[in-house]
Amino acid sequence: MLQRLVTCSGFMRTSIGAGLPLAVRKQRDGRKLVPTPGGMALRSAAADTTLVKALARAFRWRRMIEAGPYGTIDELAAAESINSSYVSRLLRLTMLAPDIVQAILDGRQPKAMTLQALLEPFPIEWDRQRTNNPMPIIANLVLAPGARAGSPP
Repeated sequence: MLQRLVTCSGFMRTSIGAGLPLAVRKQRDGRKLVPTPGGMALRSAAADTTLVKALARAFRWRRMIEAGPYGTIDELAAAESINSSYVSRLLRLTMLAPDIVQAILDGRQPKAMTLQALLEPFPIEWDRQRTNNPMPIIANLVLAPGARAGSPP
């Protein structure tokens, strides 16, 4: 590309420039090495993106109903173009115990804990979710270090 520039003193200056298309991309595989006190590195568990997105959507919908423009689940479902039954089942995820939600966000949930399994009815009492739950995937949840089943986080 040839450009001619006129300087403030009136002289003409010509410059030639070349453009090279260049794309720089940093690749990440979503894994993280966590150093331990012993010097060994452990890979952190990858969170299940389907469960994390479902939790985020459920808590967002709850906020929209509690403080937002929608007064009922049916109004919200119509606005989101989603079946109201699905919205109701997903909203139940907001009743999970905080330590269970945190375990899902941290990727510490059992492999059997899928969105489909969590959409099944579960007890709303947090202690029963952790212990006497008919759904053993919650009862067998991998707890954070130092946490006890049946106790608040």
